[in-house]
Amino acid sequence: MPNVVISDASCLIILSKIGELEILQLLYSQVYITPEIEIEFGESLPDLILVETVKNKKYQEFLETKLDVGEASAIALAAEKPDSLMILDDLKARKIAKKLNMVFTGTLGVISKAKDQGYRSKIKPIIEKILQI
Repeated sequence: MPNVVISDASCLIILSKIGELEILQLLYSQVYITPEIEIEFGESLPDLILVETVKNKKYQEFLETKLDVGEASAIALAAEKPDSLMILDDLKARKIAKKLNMVFTGTLGVISKAKDQGYRSKIKPIIEKILQI
């Protein structure tokens, strides 16, 4: 298991809208986001979420030429934190993360892990809720 989990806003938004944000708490002791992701999420944050500013702003700005600010900040933060897992849903961000040899999953991967670890008995009802939003 990675030492650090970094989430983009999409996972937080999706899980919050379907009332399943607690899945993150069940799976991970802490989840990092950036201030940019906090703004994009726009809700109060659960205790497990820590907000950390990217130190290498030049790298983040470079990534922003290719990605939205949230995804760029998540990848830049992951570059600063060894042994991290990113939760990314954006295809372009995932392609860049793959080129950078970073480890990532998506919201569906998080949901699948919750089932595998016994926190949810079925995935289909959760996916059906996602399709309703």
